[in-house]
Amino acid sequence: PQPDASVAGAASSRAEVAVQAALSKVGRPYQWAAAGPDSFDCSGLTMWAWAQAGVALPHSSASQYAATPRVSISALQPGDLLFAGSPIHHVGLYIGNGRMVEAPYTGAFVRVVPALRPDTVGAGRPGI
Repeated sequence: PQPDASVAGAASSRAEVAVQAALSKVGRPYQWAAAGPDSFDCSGLTMWAWAQAGVALPHSSASQYAATPRVSISALQPGDLLFAGSPIHHVGLYIGNGRMVEAPYTGAFVRVVPALRPDTVGAGRPGI
């Protein structure tokens, strides 16, 4: 059977909302344990962005990894989460064209960077 186009369309529409929400926070400060709307840590940003699309995620990168279905790095779609570290300690939101938005570390600001890091360990797709 063919995938339900309305379900696929709704999923990509939610992902677009999450991407735009995350991008709207570029330049906001990193703050450990913060989840917006004015400052964020890495998982707080992805949690907040996906919440704007009606999808609940937990507030830790390792918990988000556990809560999302795995997707191949070669099949990334905007809105997918990219996880890094062993153990997992960082998450960013893929925005397309090999880029992601992230809240990197104390003293830095939400920014757009290359999607893949040397310590990238996998990707997850919220909302499916």
